[in-house]
Amino acid sequence: MDDTHDLRFPTSIGTSTPTTMSLLGHDMATEMLGQVGFGELCLWLMTGDRPNAAQVKVFDAVMVALADHGLTPIAIASRMTYYSAPDSIQGALAAGLLGGGSRFLGVTEDTGKFLGAALADADHPPQTDEEFDEVARSAIRHAREQHHLVPGLGHPVHKEGDPRTPVVIRIAHDAGMYGPYLRLFEAVGRVHPEVLGRTLPLNGAGVCGAALADIGVGLDLLRGAVLIARCAGLLGHLREEMQRPLGESIYLTVDRHAEYRPDED
Repeated sequence: MDDTHDLRFPTSIGTSTPTTMSLLGHDMATEMLGQVGFGELCLWLMTGDRPNAAQVKVFDAVMVALADHGLTPIAIASRMTYYSAPDSIQGALAAGLLGGGSRFLGVTEDTGKFLGAALADADHPPQTDEEFDEVARSAIRHAREQHHLVPGLGHPVHKEGDPRTPVVIRIAHDAGMYGPYLRLFEAVGRVHPEVLGRTLPLNGAGVCGAALADIGVGLDLLRGAVLIARCAGLLGHLREEMQRPLGESIYLTVDRHAEYRPDED
């Protein structure tokens, strides 16, 4: 007996019929196109709830802040893959995105999770700056005891301060989206010198993680949000690689300077 007509695969994302297409329960043609911006749609898909204008404003700012960081290993991977396989734009784009990890792109997720764990471990939700400072001290001490870095602190280039950080915080303030994650992130900036014995800047990747968490993006999706932003940046690199290629020069520079050395015992 054929039971395929009884199969159901429920989804709240998108469905189609021969004459219609829907997304998030709304008709694509009559309710979405021209009425929902891409940033709004991304945030809606990630949270399951239609965001308000304030959430979208912060989200858009974060996307711009994370879109590109120059000729990073991620961008170089995309360019080199395109040089090797110019027929595979999807492979070149994927190569860069696959490089998002603990050193590049992952800091946004790591910071959000660090702050989330600290807030969850607090005896009660902090309300005052003093209470946020104490939660931050405890979290930093715990990280130091575990020999872990505090995510969101430090930057290889912007030693005196990441220029993105205060702007993202200001935008969140102005939008009414300055919540517990950003408050705790700023507390980390205030108290870490007394715990670590040195002063480090609050970096842009970290502040973006805090801002995304405050507007409702789940902690397990933070890295995905970063990849959305970086996808745009990588497409820019690939456009430039098509017009003014660097891939061959990078390849030849490395290849012509390769030197054989036997393995050491």
